[in-house]
Amino acid sequence: MTEPKPPPRVRVTSPQMAGRRRAHPAPGRGAAAEIDEQTGVGELYLTGLLRSQLRAGLALLALVLLGLGGLPVLFLLLPQVADHPIGPVTVAWLLLGAAVYPVLLLAAWWHVRTAERVERDFVAFLRRR
Repeated sequence: MTEPKPPPRVRVTSPQMAGRRRAHPAPGRGAAAEIDEQTGVGELYLTGLLRSQLRAGLALLALVLLGLGGLPVLFLLLPQVADHPIGPVTVAWLLLGAAVYPVLLLAAWWHVRTAERVERDFVAFLRRR
């Protein structure tokens, strides 16, 4: 007995495959196409977004470092404040050991909110173009 012959292979393609990809987006296609196709203009848009987010992050970092880094300086300049007891602990331990966490939580919340706002503005800008 002979084995049955398998059916011939068929190549399935999309009708859009015959079209050539464009090197540059067509006029009026918008900023999103510039970004998708990684053109020079799209890179400028993304660079602007990243710079905005970096600026916000560095500003927050500077505030947190000045605020938290300023506490030990304050305690050196005013040792009576640092050594003042509140319950079983001193003000220095209370501020550096407990009050720091809500400040960092608030800073993180602000940073996320700012980054999301910058991204929303960027998406709104892309939709206008």
